[in-house]
Amino acid sequence: MLRRRLYLQIYGTIIASLITVVVLTAVLWSTFARDRFDRDVFETIGKLAALSLPAANTPVPGQQAAVRRLSRELEIDIALFDRNREPIAASDPAIGLPDWLDDRSSGFGRPRGYAWTFRLPDGRWLVADLRRRGGRRPLLGLALLLASVAFGVGVVAYPFVRRLTRRIERLQAGVQRIGAGELSARVEVEGRDEVAQLAGSFNEAAEKIEKLVGAHRLLLANASHELRTPLSRVRLGVEMLETSPDPSRVATVREDIAELDELIDEILLMSRLDARNCADLSQPIDPLALVAEECARYQNCEATGSAPEINGDIRLLHRMVRNLLENAVKYGRPPIIANVIATGDQVILTISDAGGGIPDGLHDKVFQPFYRVHGHQNVKGYGLGLPLVRQIAEAHGGTVSIVPKAEATSAIRVSLPLHRHAASNS
Repeated sequence: MLRRRLYLQIYGTIIASLITVVVLTAVLWSTFARDRFDRDVFETIGKLAALSLPAANTPVPGQQAAVRRLSRELEIDIALFDRNREPIAASDPAIGLPDWLDDRSSGFGRPRGYAWTFRLPDGRWLVADLRRRGGRRPLLGLALLLASVAFGVGVVAYPFVRRLTRRIERLQAGVQRIGAGELSARVEVEGRDEVAQLAGSFNEAAEKIEKLVGAHRLLLANASHELRTPLSRVRLGVEMLETSPDPSRVATVREDIAELDELIDEILLMSRLDARNCADLSQPIDPLALVAEECARYQNCEATGSAPEINGDIRLLHRMVRNLLENAVKYGRPPIIANVIATGDQVILTISDAGGGIPDGLHDKVFQPFYRVHGHQNVKGYGLGLPLVRQIAEAHGGTVSIVPKAEATSAIRVSLPLHRHAASNS
């Protein structure tokens, strides 16, 4: 089946529109304007001819001489007849009056082959035969003129149409490459029009897809690795229970199963956050109360500050604050301070402790799934706490970062957009 290429459709539409203009112009001219134009032209020609010819009462030889002179100057054959349609003079005796003439005939001419007939103001009839100069067809000339214009427009329009559709074809090729699994595919952004905006949006979407798929692949690879350890311990514990039941071993197996369940829960939560479909951001939340509730779970942990209500998912925000506090407990030193303040259109949560903090070169790596800072591999956990913090913050339209050591030795800062509860209800 022949493919209907877009550039051919656009170009064909332009050409078809121009042809339609040509045809309609010719039809309208022939139907409405031609007779009026002919009347005006022939009336003017008749008056000019009357001025060029001698008066009707001039002797016949004088009229014959004038007709021959006018025929010679205009290079056409002319015949002159009186009001009774009797011949007076002619440059060619074969020229006669048309059969349709009568006393009621109007004063403008009508074509008969190459001959045109005019009625002069004094009642005489003038017949002009144009065969010596070739026929004149104004309608055909007009049609040819418009067709030439249409052809010129078509020639000029083609490269512009082809350039536009070629950019769209490149977009299509990029989509096909993405569909074939080449996630690094990008298209060139040309111009500043809607197609360029579409190309830019495509590149942004492709970049997000590449990052999302890459994160999922990394998560799957690391998860499969991390799951082996608790599964191996569970298998070993079960085998030992089969040979020698022991309540302490049962407790150990239960702890391993709980650890495994926690790991799976965190992996599933990360996957749902990547899909952007699990956060209910319509709940009104008192950030200081939420932080104080989580701080109550830990010793030497204090919540300070003040901030207005925000809108968000209370379950996810509890998880975010809990992960931050657990990170401070595991890798820092007490006391732990959780400070909440409102600045401009942001609510700022800062979790600080008295530890040494995260080295400057690792500020981005600690937010990667399953990453463990060197020297802390034996600390209980899987390296998913801070990555979940970042995902939850971004799901709320916020950000998370490590506070520079010039401001605090060991601190992590989360910025969330401030949406007052009253404003959200209005």
